[in-house]
Amino acid sequence: MKRLPPLPALHTFLITAQCCNFTRAAEQLHITQGAVSRQIAGLEDHLGYELFIRQARGLDLTAEGREWLPRVQQIFGLIGEAVEQIGAKRETLQLKAPTCVMRWLLPRLMQWQKERPDVPVELTTTVRHGVDFHREQFDAAVIYGAPPDTSLASLRLFDEQLTPVCSPLLLKGTPTLNTPADLQQHLLLHPTHDIQDWSVWLNAAELQLNNISSGQHFETLDLAMSMASQGTGVAIGDWSLIGDDLSAGRLVMPFELKVKTGLAYYLVLPPAVEPSPPLEELMIWLVEQAHTR
Repeated sequence: MKRLPPLPALHTFLITAQCCNFTRAAEQLHITQGAVSRQIAGLEDHLGYELFIRQARGLDLTAEGREWLPRVQQIFGLIGEAVEQIGAKRETLQLKAPTCVMRWLLPRLMQWQKERPDVPVELTTTVRHGVDFHREQFDAAVIYGAPPDTSLASLRLFDEQLTPVCSPLLLKGTPTLNTPADLQQHLLLHPTHDIQDWSVWLNAAELQLNNISSGQHFETLDLAMSMASQGTGVAIGDWSLIGDDLSAGRLVMPFELKVKTGLAYYLVLPPAVEPSPPLEELMIWLVEQAHTR
């Protein structure tokens, strides 16, 4: 198989064939007229036949040149398409988050994809509240708990703030729910297998209830909130996560007391890793969303 002609010479041929003039081709290529002439001569020597007929009034393509022109146009057209398509290739960001933050996070990520379809996000959910970047390959993660290790670059999203929530219909029914003491007459919904969240809030309200251990427990916060919105009982929820439900009227706060637990939600990066521009943009956007609740 004969050695292929050099790509720069083919590009020079393409521009020269379109101009049919060495001088104008040189201007477009930003090289000298002599350089254009030498590249064309070298290409013709490589191929073993002439591509142009040199005339006093300019250039004309030979029969071989006319056959070459559409093929070279196609070649550089394909190269141009590859540059555009590969250069615009989407970078899918790999994000991990605990299920407890899904009620807040999922609507934001859906909004992000509408605004930035060029930066898709692949979300992995887990019941675990942390992340091990040494074993897990994620670009970033949302974690819940105490402030993360200083080896991780982190941005705080919001603090956990516990408060009872229920369906608006429950406030209008019987038994009444006018004071915290009225919780004694209602089914308490727990977002976890323990009673810790309700205990924290009741301690802050200086209240003891006999029915705290007889409530219904759920695997996730989302399930507890869904049951509460249906009027099943009163759930203890994180005010920071259920703002959308409160704004939409699916849930209401029967009492004003919100209790900070000292825990929070953070966006974290793998150690010693600089975020890519798209990831940095997403992280800043999520923090802005968290702070404009």
